[in-house]
Amino acid sequence: MSEKSASPVQYVRAFFYYLGFYPLTIIHSSLSLIISPVLNFQQRFKFITLINFFYIFWLRVCCGLGVNVTGREHLPKTGAYVAVANHSSEWETLFLQTFVRPQCAVLKKELLSIPFFGWALGLLNPIAIDRSQRRGALKQLLTEGKSRLEEGIPVVIFPQGTRVPVGKMGKFNKGGAMLALSAGVPIVPIIHNAGIYWPGKSFTKKTGTVQVHVGEPIPVEGRTVDEIHADMVAWLEKHMKELGLV
Repeated sequence: MSEKSASPVQYVRAFFYYLGFYPLTIIHSSLSLIISPVLNFQQRFKFITLINFFYIFWLRVCCGLGVNVTGREHLPKTGAYVAVANHSSEWETLFLQTFVRPQCAVLKKELLSIPFFGWALGLLNPIAIDRSQRRGALKQLLTEGKSRLEEGIPVVIFPQGTRVPVGKMGKFNKGGAMLALSAGVPIVPIIHNAGIYWPGKSFTKKTGTVQVHVGEPIPVEGRTVDEIHADMVAWLEKHMKELGLV
């Protein structure tokens, strides 16, 4: 859906969504900055990401955009893991913080400069990557990612590196497989079709239900990076095709 093809009703519904989104984000982020110094990581994560549940609820109320998850049982109940997901929208960055809890997200460091939203995001100890420094970014991912995993905190990665529009596959990098093997934890692949309803940087949202599929954990013990990566990519590509993303 392009902005040009959006209906007046979709513009109005999106307007009301952001009418709630921005004021509450500023208020909640300000509160997060005030109380975070007295909270440990687990408490801080729970408090700061409370607003994400509101975002998903408010999308349903204002824009008629719901979510349906299959394979939820594949998320490990205990222990750390590397969660990898396709990236085609802003929706998944909001939803995944309600789904993988707690987590350490791998993201571009520019996001941390966004007033209020980025400041609060920085309190969650993400792995903030400088994408202009590719070699240094990989070293940072492996060093900081392994540290988070050893603390029992799952790491969430978008292996395509950036948002890829519906209709394109994009290239999946090997950072997730390398990190999982280095830390000795499984990879949990996740696919969604949010880009159909909320394309990247789009103001309007299409009414519907985002489908989220969670795959069985991909083991890493006794395997190579290439083998792990190949299994991950095969699963992601298969389910992207099934959801009509490519």
